Amino acid sequence: MNRIVIENCAVATVDAQDTEYASGHVVVAGNRIESVGEGRAPEGPAGVVRRVDGTGHLVTPGLVNTHHHFYQWLTRGLAQDSNLFDWLVALYPVWARIDEPMVHAAARGSLAMMVRGGVTTAMDHHYVFPRESGDLLGAEIRAARELGVRFTAARGSMDLGASDGGLPPDFAVESTEEALAATEKAIDTHHDPGFDAMLRIAVAPCSPFSVSTELLRESAALARRRGVRLHTHGSETVEEEKFCHERFGMGPTDYFESTGWLGEDVWMAHCVHMSDTDIEAFGRTGTGVAHCPSSNARLAAGIARVPDLLAAGVPVGLGVDGTASNESGELHTELRNALLVNRLGSHREKALTVRQALRLGTYGGARVLGRQDQIGSLEPGKLADLVLWKLDGLGHSSIADPVAALVLGAPAPVTLSLVNGAPVVESGRLLTVDEDEIAREARAEARRLARIAEGD
Repeated sequence: MNRIVIENCAVATVDAQDTEYASGHVVVAGNRIESVGEGRAPEGPAGVVRRVDGTGHLVTPGLVNTHHHFYQWLTRGLAQDSNLFDWLVALYPVWARIDEPMVHAAARGSLAMMVRGGVTTAMDHHYVFPRESGDLLGAEIRAARELGVRFTAARGSMDLGASDGGLPPDFAVESTEEALAATEKAIDTHHDPGFDAMLRIAVAPCSPFSVSTELLRESAALARRRGVRLHTHGSETVEEEKFCHERFGMGPTDYFESTGWLGEDVWMAHCVHMSDTDIEAFGRTGTGVAHCPSSNARLAAGIARVPDLLAAGVPVGLGVDGTASNESGELHTELRNALLVNRLGSHREKALTVRQALRLGTYGGARVLGRQDQIGSLEPGKLADLVLWKLDGLGHSSIADPVAALVLGAPAPVTLSLVNGAPVVESGRLLTVDEDEIAREARAEARRLARIAEGD
């Protein structure tokens, strides 16, 4: 069995005890972590094909992204001063013109930015399926395979158009039956429940203001019948809270619970506007949260109560969210933003520590995706998804604590990133794809989308 040895580096395992080594090692055998410990790696393991001197570096679990919309890579920088509802109204007519080549280019761009910045497990929530647009979910899956990243594809859906009181235009939605059938077909075609799966499917109706109650209920039943996870947007804005009270006579959390959408197999994006009762319900049921601090700030949605969610036992991970509301498209910057934004809330300087922020981006994300037994911490037997961060340069030169340097300092360069034991990034460059080609393709497809949208 081929082995990779990384040694002489700081190690943050993010295990249950938050074990760290000032100078330690990680040994990878095949696609698994074989050993983690203090000092140099043990002498004598056979089949060592590579030995990495990690002096001046920190090794952590790979970052896990828990919420994204890849297709939005093509519409970055638009609706710059809008809240969520106005932003959606401005962009839905453009998004409804996407096709398979556009989605493939956008997925490659979105994934490239994340993987280059330490993401080893990506997730995408794709819910816009214009008619005659090709295999959009397949385009994302191809892109993830090309980059070599572990991927959860959340097959989204919308069946509540403007004429039925929803937010998206009618031509951007599917029928309830079409959405359910296409979602089950995605599970049949793509879902891998195995321990070392590189691809899993989740069931993901978009949001209370774009999805009928029937689609929510039937989607939950479908996911549980097929043994896959459920994902949606929840409690993102005060406008959503108002919409739910006016349409359903209750707030978002009560509405979700009434439709079967709370449970250990569910995670929701944002969860900004939650009462104590809402948080208790999430903690009681084990419902997870994808915290997206940059997007929430970009759209003026508010500050999620992450310290209170964690105190209640709620699984919390980090999300980039779509790059039309987080134009950087990077997850490692969310470690810092999660800490800073939450310190603006009621808990102030006690809101989050740097190690809690790192846990959100690694083990917390793995727990939200239901993969905490396989990824999210550096422990023997787990899958070899890890990142070696360079911390001996100018940007981190006077920060003694390596975890503080990673979270609070400038974005750290990635010297090496492994997914399933295979290198995907070396010295800050992607190994599996040509970044310049991706950039050219994305620019061309963004221009084509803009021309099509302007023509209408």
